[in-house]
Amino acid sequence: MCRQVFGFRLAMIVLAAPAALLNAAPGLGARLVGAAVVVTFMGSYVLFRDWERFGPLLLRHPSLLAADTLFGSLLLVSAGPETTLAYVSVCTPLLAGLVYSWRGAACFASLQALILLLVHATLKSEQGVSVAESLLLPGLCVIAGAMGSTLRSLLLRFGAATQALTTVQARLAATEAVAAERARLAREMHDSVAKTLYGVALAADGLAATAANPSPDAARVRRQAELVSRSARRAAAESRELLRDLRGEGAPGAPAASETATCVWRELRSMAVDFTARTGLPVVYEGDATDTATALPPLPPVPPPLLRHLLAITGEALENAHRHASATRVDVRLGVDGDQLRLVIRDDGRGLRPGTTLEHLRASGHFGLLGMVERAGAAGARIRIGRGEHADGTEVRVDLPLRALTWRDPAVPAVPAVANIREFERRTA
Repeated sequence: MCRQVFGFRLAMIVLAAPAALLNAAPGLGARLVGAAVVVTFMGSYVLFRDWERFGPLLLRHPSLLAADTLFGSLLLVSAGPETTLAYVSVCTPLLAGLVYSWRGAACFASLQALILLLVHATLKSEQGVSVAESLLLPGLCVIAGAMGSTLRSLLLRFGAATQALTTVQARLAATEAVAAERARLAREMHDSVAKTLYGVALAADGLAATAANPSPDAARVRRQAELVSRSARRAAAESRELLRDLRGEGAPGAPAASETATCVWRELRSMAVDFTARTGLPVVYEGDATDTATALPPLPPVPPPLLRHLLAITGEALENAHRHASATRVDVRLGVDGDQLRLVIRDDGRGLRPGTTLEHLRASGHFGLLGMVERAGAAGARIRIGRGEHADGTEVRVDLPLRALTWRDPAVPAVPAVANIREFERRTA
């Protein structure tokens, strides 16, 4: 704001300088007026051009503004208060109020008013200026000084409020970041370590039951013990992955962006085969009955973070079909539909109960579907969970925009989790 005031003063000085020079007395008077023009013009120009550099100097030395006022008074006497220099005189107390608060405004308003009164007193004897005209500009100086100090107070309060708001926003952002990280860790633990430990517990129960048999089968005991051992090592490996992720270290052997199209198919096929071998539930993956070279449709490259979300959603859907749906078959399909990469996991089980909501699942300690919804939102995808177009079973459909597959594209916004939650509740109602 001070810069704008100096810009206005600069324009007014330029307009009034010719009149001041023409009305100046020859000799010493002309030289003094010329010096005043140069000093006031350069002072206003420097402060308008580089306020950030010279503004603090003016703030520390009020005498600079006083000197400018005195030089401006020479121009005012030469050109007369009827020129645009009258506006320069009014700007001085306004600047003093902005820079020096009400004390500076009162001081410079009094000084400028006194100068104006002296000028008008001189003109009154020569031109017959009325008292009202003589008091108009001094009154405007007092009003401008009051406005300057008031604006300074308002701007300082606004700055303090803005700083407080910035602090609150920073704290809210930190709180949201912590909450998001907690939710991410909960998803990772649920989708990896928790499931593996659950499998370890089931395998250990089977081993205990076999060992309690009066005549246990040694080969079966050995197989169950090996299953417990493999599951425990897998849980340890998943725990290390979580720790590596927490420390910010990149996962070794992460697939390159140019290889992820093949990795999607390979990982989904491997997941389907492993799940069928572990649970006995048939998982039919699109293209299993044909040759791999001809079964793979052209797919765009999928970045590793998005691939991880897709695999986690698929794994959770398969686990739900096995544990809760009593399904006898699960179909997994992946392909491009228009401008979407579509992943569909459908089972022929009993499906979700009508009226199921994520809040009910969260309250009852079931976090799998909530994690699926959050993962879809983090990936920028939209997820739909329900019967779909079938009379029974459950269909999980994930639609990921192809533009979201751009590797590390910050312009692709994530789908808010609340939007997916509402979609989930609408589909399962």
